[in-house]
Amino acid sequence: MGLPEIEIWRGEIAELEVDAIVVPANESLFMTNPVAAAVKRLAGDEVERAAVTQGPVAPGTAVVTGGGRLAAPYVIHAVAVGHDLKADPERLRSAIRGTLQAVEHLSLRRIALAPLGTERGVFPPSEAATLLLDEILTHAERRTGSPESMVIAVSRHEELTAFVAALDAVRSRTIPTPPVEGR
Repeated sequence: MGLPEIEIWRGEIAELEVDAIVVPANESLFMTNPVAAAVKRLAGDEVERAAVTQGPVAPGTAVVTGGGRLAAPYVIHAVAVGHDLKADPERLRSAIRGTLQAVEHLSLRRIALAPLGTERGVFPPSEAATLLLDEILTHAERRTGSPESMVIAVSRHEELTAFVAALDAVRSRTIPTPPVEGR
């Protein structure tokens, strides 16, 4: 199994018509992060209320709620950074794994993810992108195919640059090299 179809897109994640939107969350699950707050404005307060009733949770976890008024029926709240604002790659990886397990459990085909781990500058976009895409590749190599496609929705130019570069690097590792004739 190879890498799912992945697109890096600069724009508002809440507007995408996908099966689930993945937003960065804090341990209390209040939607205060700028990306999560924008999603809450379009989805409605009920999405935050549904998340908060499942918290607090430890960093490195993911929680699923309904999508409220969004086109996406689900919102996945990924807690990649704790209140301590520690750049812990294992927490970030764990939150990504939890997110992908939820996606697989719900049999979702198309998801949109905001950059995880970059909240309040904890991880630089390049490191967050590499960790995210490595986990997606690892998951794809072990699983059945859910999800089929992903949109990584970025809002800043430096995120766009970092995620495009990381995706190019992952693709170059996963594309088989054709055999050289005459050897």
